[in-house]
Amino acid sequence: MTQTDKAVPHGHFLDTPELPTGVTRFWLIRHAVVEASARKTMYGALDVPLCREAMANQQGGYATLARRLPKDALWYSSPLQRAQDTASEIRRAGAFSRDVTIDARFIEQSIGDWHGTPHTEFMSLLRLPPNPFWSISACELPPGGESMLDVCARVAHGLDDLANAHEGQDMIVVSHGGAIRAALAHALGVHPDTALRFSIQNLSITILERIDCLWRVVTVNELPDFRG
Repeated sequence: MTQTDKAVPHGHFLDTPELPTGVTRFWLIRHAVVEASARKTMYGALDVPLCREAMANQQGGYATLARRLPKDALWYSSPLQRAQDTASEIRRAGAFSRDVTIDARFIEQSIGDWHGTPHTEFMSLLRLPPNPFWSISACELPPGGESMLDVCARVAHGLDDLANAHEGQDMIVVSHGGAIRAALAHALGVHPDTALRFSIQNLSITILERIDCLWRVVTVNELPDFRG
């Protein structure tokens, strides 16, 4: 046997379109579009409803997501209804048998007393320059709310906790744009203000893996085919 024959595979390369089984993997999905009146305000962690018209027009996207996601994955959702309803629509489009566990660690950033502020008035409340791609700086602490630093801490705890409890399994988490960016900050070991540069669109998938106690980013903001 040559030295080459004895070589141990390394690098965890992804050489095929199919992701290998037996890897601790998170499929993070941002909820669907919320209704129009809510989009005019800073709704943050308020429990605003989904836009039913958009849901009807995007049914093909739910079918695509259902085909993309692993059937034997564990399911988790933010406690906000827009995340739970999004999970229900995806599950309705596919043959998913596991129940959904509600996990508050994946809720959207709370902006406390600033919830419900119209976008046109929000800038006047800030004490720090906002992130160019988020409404506030990661270090800004809204009165009665939490900073993105706080969000990153709780999301990181949620990811690590679930990864430890369900090593080698796929986990689907239906969550929010801020929380998914926080997950990317944790996976990449970067400041939240840097992770806020990622675009996380409604119904997109972001895939993270934990391998040998290290995090890897497989895909970010992968959109489904809304034609179905």
